Order: sequence, then C-alpha cells, then structure tokens
Amino acid sequence: MDTFARDNLPPRELWPHMPYELPELAYPPRLNCAHALLDAVIARHGAGRPCVLTPGDAWTYGDLLDRANRLANVLTGDLGVVPGNRVLLRAPNNPWLVACWFAVLKAGAIAVTTMPLLKEAELRAIGEIAQVDLSLVDDRFAADLLSADISPVHTFDELRDRSATRSPEFATVDTAADDVALLAFTSGTTGRPKATMHFHRDVLANADTFSRHILKPRATDLFIGSPPLGFTFGLGMEVVFPMHAGAATLLLEKGTPDLLLPAIAEFGATVVATAPTAYRAMLKEFRELPSLRRCVSAGEPLPEPTWHDWRAATGIPLIDGIGATEMLHIFISAADADIRPGATGKAIPGYEARIVGEDGEPLPDGELGRLAVRGPTGCRYLADPRQADYVRGGWNHTGDIYSRDADGYFWYHSRGDDMIISAGYNISGAEVEWALLSHPAVAECAVVGVPDAERTMTVKACVVLRPGLTATPDDLIAHCRDRIAVYKRPRVVEFLDALPRTSTGKVQRFKLR
Repeated sequence: MDTFARDNLPPRELWPHMPYELPELAYPPRLNCAHALLDAVIARHGAGRPCVLTPGDAWTYGDLLDRANRLANVLTGDLGVVPGNRVLLRAPNNPWLVACWFAVLKAGAIAVTTMPLLKEAELRAIGEIAQVDLSLVDDRFAADLLSADISPVHTFDELRDRSATRSPEFATVDTAADDVALLAFTSGTTGRPKATMHFHRDVLANADTFSRHILKPRATDLFIGSPPLGFTFGLGMEVVFPMHAGAATLLLEKGTPDLLLPAIAEFGATVVATAPTAYRAMLKEFRELPSLRRCVSAGEPLPEPTWHDWRAATGIPLIDGIGATEMLHIFISAADADIRPGATGKAIPGYEARIVGEDGEPLPDGELGRLAVRGPTGCRYLADPRQADYVRGGWNHTGDIYSRDADGYFWYHSRGDDMIISAGYNISGAEVEWALLSHPAVAECAVVGVPDAERTMTVKACVVLRPGLTATPDDLIAHCRDRIAVYKRPRVVEFLDALPRTSTGKVQRFKLR
C-alpha cells in the first residue's frame, strides 16, 4: 500500500465542510468507483449494451470490462502497481484511455489524467508534484513524456500486446470510499499547477447531484462532447455520467466544432457538452440535429445572446453551469423551465452557495461579491499552502465574482483573480510569462486576458524588449510553441517601453487589459 496521497492530504481543519444530506449520497464505507460504474452497471443492464464508441469502432460494456480487467492484471502482475500508486494517463479521447482509467482505479491506484497538449516542462511539473510512479501513454504522444523523464513509460501498443494474453477476470481492489481515486491538476494564478485530490465517493457524488438532478440522462442516450478527459468537465460528461446511467459515449480525438457538429448529426447523439465558444462556432455552420435533447455549456461564461441563438436554432435550452477542478464538476446550474437566460442557475441539490465579501461574511442579495460553495465534493490540494486560500471557514472560494437575486439565481460578473478563461480553458498568465521570459530578447512581460468575440477572452502578452535586441510577435509566439500547450500561447503581442507599475513595483494588469 502506497500512502503518499493520504499522507499529503491537507490538515482536516482546512478541509471544506462537506454535507451528505441527499439519501443517494449515503455511500458504503468500502467503495471503488470503477466497480460501481462498470461491473455494477453490467449487473443491472447487461454486458451487451453499447458503451464507448468512436467514428470507427464500438465497444460494449462487456468489451470495456474485458480490456480494463486485462490491463489491471498487467498493472498489478507485470508492472508492480500497488494501491495508492499514482499512474499518469496521456492520450486524446479514445477507448483505450478509458480502459486504462478503469484499470488504474480497479487496481486501487490513483489516476492522474493529463491534457495531451501539455509539453515536456508542464509534464515534469505534474510528475514532481504527484510523484508519479508509472505513465501510460498513447504512442503518438509519448515523445514529450519520455523527455520529461518523470516515471517509467508504457505505451498503449505495448499494453494492448501484453494484455491480450492476460486473464479477463480481475478482483477489483476493495478501496475505501474516502481513498483518493483521482489527482486532477488545475492552473494557478502563480503559474505552478495544483493537484486536487478526489475520493472514490466524489466521482459518484457528481453523478448523483448534477447528472441525476439536472442533466437527467437516460440509458438510451448517446453522449458526445469536446472537453478532453484530462479536464474533469470532460471526464464527467463523457465517461462518468453516461456510464452511471448505463448509456453510451461517442469519443472524438479532436472535438473542434467543425468535427463535433457533423458527428452529432451522423451518429444521432442525444447529449452534447462543450463550451460557449463551440456553440457559437457551430451556429455558423448549423444543420438540423433532430436527435439532440440535452446540451450542456460550461468552462466559460455563457453569454445570454448565445443561449437565445442556440434555442432559436435547435429548440433546446442550453443547460449552463459553473464547476471547478477543485469541486470536480458543476455545482450551480438549472435546466428546462428553471432556466433564466443570462443566469448560471441555482445551487444544485446537495450543494449550497452564497456571495461573500472580503471578510468571508454573506452579502445581501443583489450585491457583487465572491462566490463561496460547499457540498459533497470540495477542495483538497495535495501538499499545497494555497489550500488556505481556497477553503475558508468550511467554504470553497472559487475566485469568481457573482451576485445572487432574491429567487436564488446566481449571475456571473467576472473573475476575481488573474485567471484567463479562453474557449473553455483556464490559463495562468504567469505560466505564459515564464515561457516568454526564456526568449533572449524579452526583458520583462505581463500576460492578461482581453475580450474576444469568438473565444470570450484571448491571451495577450505585453512585452518589453532588452535594449539593442529585436523580436516580432510571430517570433515570440513561435518561441512558446515548444514550451507550453497550444491553447496557452499568446494570440496578441504588444510591445511597450515599460510595464505600468504601482509605487511598490507591482504590475498594474488592469491598465494592460
């Protein structure tokens, strides 16, 4: 048993208050979420149901169980994985990534899902924080992971070959409901990522709150979406929620709007999840989508005009929601007749939310303040002093500025920190700055988010060059290519003689915006 994760949980006095008031949240003390989402679903619905689909392949629930069990036997028998080990997963959205995720959890290990776009330095930071024991990677995405040198690496092709001769039977490890199942990484405004720790019961809690009470999936549904499974938004909407309901999911390795829209039409998807940016893009090339019945928007604020335009084109009201990696998934939302266009929604069953001032005390309805939330999931950073910033007085403070009306609806206004939210991605300006500062011509820089009609916000770099040296915007953008993920790169570069600063030397980012 590897106790690293449990040993590095924050002190209990810094945990959020986590009520479990709904009867469906009364989980048994011993629980493995992989067994609950796969073996138990097969026991209820049968092994022959469609489960994980792609444009060129189709796995049943039985197929997924067979492959996950074989892989779990490889992990525990050949590769020495023990409960509590951290196993990094790196791949685009595809069935073998899902099989590896289930195999890791069945083995009692901890899944560390990552974005396939991350570069060597970003992967190295994750490896150092999580103390990764083993990495499983799609062969096409192995190079940066091998260069990062954070753990032994095994490719999907190798794992397929090994698992073909292993038993399809595996006794799922008897984990505790409060054993760590996932390490999900989130950007920090300081640039250093934070590892959020989620238990086996947390994975099911999101399915038994947002999915059960707001989304209300059916076993006959076919889910589709754009978020990578490395995002907890994508993991929930494209794996956990469909499988919790016995439904199927169609995985796209690239979920860009030009591919998402025709896939919805061709395969008859009924539930789609993506960011407002993608909904706006799909409206430009819109076609009839008779199969759709549920559309979820999250990852960035949903403009009211986008809500009305999508409703006019499809007849379907967009389900808006706000979630956080620290909370695992969505905690404020509304559906159907409860939707108020422009509002994010209400606290979903199982959660409480309020607006607080700088002192943490509740503010009256109508006043702007910081969003605080608590419920069956919550923030537990792995060995990170920023835990005390996010959790105060038992409440999770998300960093968003909201107001609440007299009917309990929450209305988004802005971020309360320097986080940039672009096309559904959270981007740390500090991380982009570090990449730019490694260019020999850059003396100093500051990165901010500026309004963008297509992406909501875009990344802008304000740069001061060293005396006597030159660089063009294209030079600096290209310099970032091998250092940070593509979605983090600046799209606009402005050269300044000096950055605006306060009397104490702090950069005045509001002036740059």
